[in-house]
Parts: sequence; structure tokens; C-alpha cells
Amino acid sequence: MAYSVKVKWNKGEGDAFVDNKYSRRHKLIFDGGIEVAGSSSPHVVPLPYSSEAAVDPEEAFVASLSSCHMLWFLSIAAEKNLVVESYEDVAVGVLGKETDGKLAMTKVTLRPQVKFSGDNVPSVTEINELHEAAHEKCFIANSVKTSVIIEARENI
Repeated sequence: MAYSVKVKWNKGEGDAFVDNKYSRRHKLIFDGGIEVAGSSSPHVVPLPYSSEAAVDPEEAFVASLSSCHMLWFLSIAAEKNLVVESYEDVAVGVLGKETDGKLAMTKVTLRPQVKFSGDNVPSVTEINELHEAAHEKCFIANSVKTSVIIEARENI
């Protein structure tokens, strides 16, 4: 199975290029037709050459890990006849240097908060086990060397 995303960028009229003063704004076009504004992070490339209103690769990386974890969590909960009413994650990625001096996303912390309903509400221990199982199944987390930490927040 292959997945594709089209990434489009144009220099634009009159913009400089060789002096590194060009816009990093671009489009990410997903196979379902959704277009998302992309840019380098303003933490990496200063304004106005980047855009705070666009998704940068670092944010997309963190979002990908968080989304994958959530989708597995929901699937596992449904298999166990647990009713999840809501799920919210405040995920944070840290850009740092590896031992070889290269910049990398060195840690991503997922901080999910889940609300259950019904007669079968899991205990804190059972919720943590659900998160561990979701983390093990998340193929995005399995694909990266970044340390991914799950810090489940108290239930809603």
C-alpha cells in the first residue's frame, strides 16, 4: 500500500531566490483533494519568509503521531466494548540535537485526555494499558526513532 501527497511551491513574481529571501509557503494536497497551507516553521525560517498560519513539517510530524495513536486507541476501545465520548490530545514535539549533532525531533509527548460513558468505564490502569497497546500498534510511532512518550491526562 502506498500513500501520496502532492507538495506544490512556486517562486512567485519578483521574489528573490539565490539570496535565500523567498517564501517557504506551499500547498500540501492530499489524495482526497484536501489542500493544506504549508510552510517552514517561523522558529526555523524567520517571517516573512515563513507563515505562522500554515502547517510546518514539525507540526505535521507531531500531528501524525498523535492522530495515529488516537485512531488505534479508539479502535482498541471499541473492540473492548468501551464507549469513548471524546478524545483530546495536547501533543508537543521537541526539536533538538542528536548525539551526532544533527537536528531532529528528539521527543514527542502525547497528552491524551479521554471521556468514556456507559456501564463499562475503564480504570486508570486499564486506560494506561489501552494507551500502551495503541502505542505498540501505531505504525507511525514504529517508523521513527523519536522517543514517543504517552502521558495520559485525567479523564474528562
